[in-house]
Amino acid sequence: MKRWPLPYPMYRALQLARNAALAGEVPVGAVITHGDKIIAEAYNSPRQSHDPTAHAEIQTIRAAAAFLGQERLGDCDLWVTLEPCAMCAGAIVHARIARVYYAASDPKGGAVECGARVFDQRQCLHRPEVYGGIGERESVTLLRQFFAERR
Repeated sequence: MKRWPLPYPMYRALQLARNAALAGEVPVGAVITHGDKIIAEAYNSPRQSHDPTAHAEIQTIRAAAAFLGQERLGDCDLWVTLEPCAMCAGAIVHARIARVYYAASDPKGGAVECGARVFDQRQCLHRPEVYGGIGERESVTLLRQFFAERR
């Protein structure tokens, strides 16, 4: 079976996730694109920043909003290496992000495909298009290695 290369934004998100792991953070990376251009990127850093909200998605949304000078990111796509949690899914809704691409599902903490399924709730004000499994193998391998080293 032929394997197609990853889209560059997911490739970059995986690079950021590796940086997170090197910093001792759970290896999650995220980028936001506006058209074909990456306008924001970050990796998980709650431990480094002493901030429980410093997930890759939250930091990337903040940076993209600052870059564009607006709180609505309706023309933007989020690329992240792990299925967003409920907090991050809520931020995605409020930012009105158009599309979410994620690599690995998160049965324990995810809130898009697993768990709360935030975007499927009747009360959800905005529903982005969601595409999962892009770079899943690479992300799962990185996460497993990270947690195996800590056990």
